Amino acid sequence: MKNSIDMKHILLIATGGTIASKDTPEGLVPSVSPEELLAEVPEIGSVCSVDAIRPFDLDSTNIYSKHWLELARIIRSKYEGYDGFVITHGTDTMAYTAAALSYLVQNSPKPIVLTGSQHSVNLRDTDARTNLADAFFFCADDKACNVNIVFDGKIIAGTRAKKTRTQSYNAFSSIDFPELGFLRDGKPVYYFREEKPASPLFFEKLEERVFVLKMTPGVNADVFDYFDTHCEGLIIESFGSGGLPHYENDAFFSRLKYFLSLGKTAVLTTQVEREGSALDKYEVGRRLHACGNVLEARNMTLEATLAKLMWLLGNFRDTVSEKFSTPVRFDIL
Repeated sequence: MKNSIDMKHILLIATGGTIASKDTPEGLVPSVSPEELLAEVPEIGSVCSVDAIRPFDLDSTNIYSKHWLELARIIRSKYEGYDGFVITHGTDTMAYTAAALSYLVQNSPKPIVLTGSQHSVNLRDTDARTNLADAFFFCADDKACNVNIVFDGKIIAGTRAKKTRTQSYNAFSSIDFPELGFLRDGKPVYYFREEKPASPLFFEKLEERVFVLKMTPGVNADVFDYFDTHCEGLIIESFGSGGLPHYENDAFFSRLKYFLSLGKTAVLTTQVEREGSALDKYEVGRRLHACGNVLEARNMTLEATLAKLMWLLGNFRDTVSEKFSTPVRFDIL
């Protein structure tokens, strides 16, 4: 057991989710307190002391940009007082929150770890206790840093995580990038060792008026009527390697050109989960260069693409085009 002087001091930020849910006649509802969660993992007392707060208690379906900013503000305000942060979170939007925090809190020498579970901690047979314990064991490791998801024994960079299963314990995958490591008997084993940053960089703004358009065969370009007046940024999830259709007299091209002429930003990505976009491959993609400055997400996850565009538009509106392709912790290769 570690000497109390050597033990890490970690803040648990509980936000709800399945891990903290109880069954009700209306379905699972977050209602387990942070203290009840901690009582389920007494073994973490061998590596850290823990304080706990609960800024909100939500199914992660209800978590969005205002909550990401609140979490970033909490971490910034508490940063000097703790050696690391564990955030318990619902699985449905955990990858979005992890991506957002990866841009809002950059170069953090202290670990910021998100975890949750597929089954409630109240159940007898559950992944909740293991995931929660692993999150603390990783957070207390001297080599841990930056924003990561710890789930089903895996350590996944916050910019590379995606929920790829709705029910299985191995719910999260690292997309087009290796997992950073795994937990074995409470000990982190690293596949990838990154140099610990010197000091964190915090941001406090996100542009919320960003929309993701998932292309489907035959979708009408009139959807731009909404984008032109309500969006500052548009992410187009196209087919395969990426491109826009020619039908309806090139309506999509002309509408996208007009959208860009309004000073808006557009990013082309693919709805295919792995290997990314390649706009130079096909004519339907190459023609996009004639539309103006269309950015390309390449092999970024959708979660990271959305969060990065919101972050850039919120903080660097005049240089979005230059900064979008600049890597932030493995997000674009």
